[in-house]
Amino acid sequence: MSSSVEVKKQRYHAVIREPGPAWDPGRGMREQDGWDEHAAFMDGLAEEGFIVLGGPLGDERGHALHIVDAADTREVERRFAEDPWSDQMLRIARIELWTVLLEG
Repeated sequence: MSSSVEVKKQRYHAVIREPGPAWDPGRGMREQDGWDEHAAFMDGLAEEGFIVLGGPLGDERGHALHIVDAADTREVERRFAEDPWSDQMLRIARIELWTVLLEG
């Protein structure tokens, strides 16, 4: 007797953010203006489950990757627009639908 197991595909959005015009490339991420407010905002998104995974890419000089649980790109844009760092310090460079097929 064989049984078929249906694999449930989880769908998220991958969001890449890049430095905005106010980003100071000579300073580290935690040294940027408004860091505390930004960090508190991002912690809140993670605590509520909107951000599933996230953090800086490479040397922490402004690029970041966030995996978010959102209905659509409009929700992603709306939620990140509330970030105190939105547009001036960090702006959305790209949003892609991401389907998880493999989990370890």
